Amino acid sequence: MFSMTVRRHFMIAHSLPREAFGPAQALHGATFVAEVTFRRRALNQDSIVLDIGAAGGILEDVLSGLNYKNLDEHPDFEGKLSTTEALAEFIAHAVAARLKDDNDGRELAGIDVTLRENPDAWATYAYDPSA
Repeated sequence: MFSMTVRRHFMIAHSLPREAFGPAQALHGATFVAEVTFRRRALNQDSIVLDIGAAGGILEDVLSGLNYKNLDEHPDFEGKLSTTEALAEFIAHAVAARLKDDNDGRELAGIDVTLRENPDAWATYAYDPSA
């Protein structure tokens, strides 16, 4: 299995209005490093998983809809908690949607999105295109 990863950072505001989240129940900001790993069983005819520039552009495009936004007001998170895990899932599905018509994108075995809130805490969602 081969993989290639790109990463970018983005900033959001949100609240997590449940007792389990303690002080994060109130509106607060968060800066994330998003790492997106693309996996393939075999390399393409150019001996790559996916063009690294194209992958970075796709990630930037997805994150532009989140960067500097208050997720409490974001239509994609209406009625949902915008936890790190939920954000990772959202990003994975958005990236996959942008690759569905791409020849290399159709050959991917999976897309993993890891969101790092700080060097000691992160969450990952693994998108499986066959599921």
